[in-house]
Amino acid sequence: MAHSARTRFVLTPVGSAGDVHPFIGIGRALAARGHDVIVATAAPFETTVAHAGLGFQVTASAAQFDAVSRHPDLWHPVRGLRLLLGEIASHLRGAYEGLARLHEPGRTVLVGHSLSLSNRVFEEVHGVPAATLHLAPSIFRSDHLQPAHAPGRDASTWPRWLKRTAWWTVDRLLIDPPIVPELNAWRRELGLAPVDRVFQQWMHSPQRVIGLFPEWFGPPQPDWPAALRLTGFALYDESDQHQVPEAVLRFLEAGPPPIVCTPGSANQSAARFFRAVLGAGERLDRRVLMLTPYRHQVPASLPPAGHHEPYVPLSAVLPRAAALVHHGGIGTVAQGLAAGVPQLTMPMGFDQPDNATRLERLGVGAWVRPSAFTPDRVAESLRRLLDDPRTQENCRRLAALLAPRDAVARTCDLLEELVP
Repeated sequence: MAHSARTRFVLTPVGSAGDVHPFIGIGRALAARGHDVIVATAAPFETTVAHAGLGFQVTASAAQFDAVSRHPDLWHPVRGLRLLLGEIASHLRGAYEGLARLHEPGRTVLVGHSLSLSNRVFEEVHGVPAATLHLAPSIFRSDHLQPAHAPGRDASTWPRWLKRTAWWTVDRLLIDPPIVPELNAWRRELGLAPVDRVFQQWMHSPQRVIGLFPEWFGPPQPDWPAALRLTGFALYDESDQHQVPEAVLRFLEAGPPPIVCTPGSANQSAARFFRAVLGAGERLDRRVLMLTPYRHQVPASLPPAGHHEPYVPLSAVLPRAAALVHHGGIGTVAQGLAAGVPQLTMPMGFDQPDNATRLERLGVGAWVRPSAFTPDRVAESLRRLLDDPRTQENCRRLAALLAPRDAVARTCDLLEELVP
């Protein structure tokens, strides 16, 4: 779809690399279609955004981002969400002021992340065309198929009244307290009506909601938002900006396909995770490629069967891997599915338990709780995945479904429909 006037798309991802990368991939495609694209996100992503040829506006400093990623509560299933929502509450007004600086009436479209709550307020005040992009199906509530808030725990068979009571309790006790008081105090100043249960409906733009995952991963439910369209995984991971380091190439070529492991790009508390995967590799006689920008998490002295690298695009190494071990974040899940490798996850919070559960349902993955993530348990789970021909066949089948990789183009088509 072509447009003669240059539209300004303002993209506002919130979170770590798995949250930001899809927005950059979509931004690159929009820019290739002739639009102006600005990505407003945390300072650590400025270089990546600039190298992608997009405009950048900072929403949080590198020090603020580092403080959150180092916080001991971040990966707790309950306290982590409270921490993140409290951070968002403290940045609501600043993010809104940033949007005001970028907004040009009549030629601006806002493209927000699930947690871009300032976008929703700006959309209400200014009537600007806007869309909400959700990266994982766990964000959608339903009276039917339920997202899993603990891996493998399915509440879908509960009575409808019990499901609704559970969501009401989650909102009242967990989600609304860290965000709603500040949000509504600010809304009063702007002359807007108060909101509550912000994750129930208000977080979704009434104009356009896009799910960046395929239907076979997150089957749509009858009561999901009417404006929702699913396009598929946006599989950008900076592969256009990074060559695989020579040391990694030598490691890959020095033996059979290794286990690739990453606890997530923003996880600074993963030393135990890496020790467990290394120990599992020894038990299975498998080599291990460890990916994390935080070197202190990896043992100082690595055996020849282990190699550490701060960052390598997963799309460049997973086709040469035996398996992927990770935290269950949706960006890593998508890359593993695209590469057709079995996945073992250690889900902690946010979307991770639900993603892990879906991988298991699809027959391409297994999960181990953080408390049980030991070398023996990891080795046992990996052995089952690697030895099961049905797992390998399921991996190949789903990778073939993702091979066309047209999700970004479909997403851009939907966003261009919002152009004034």
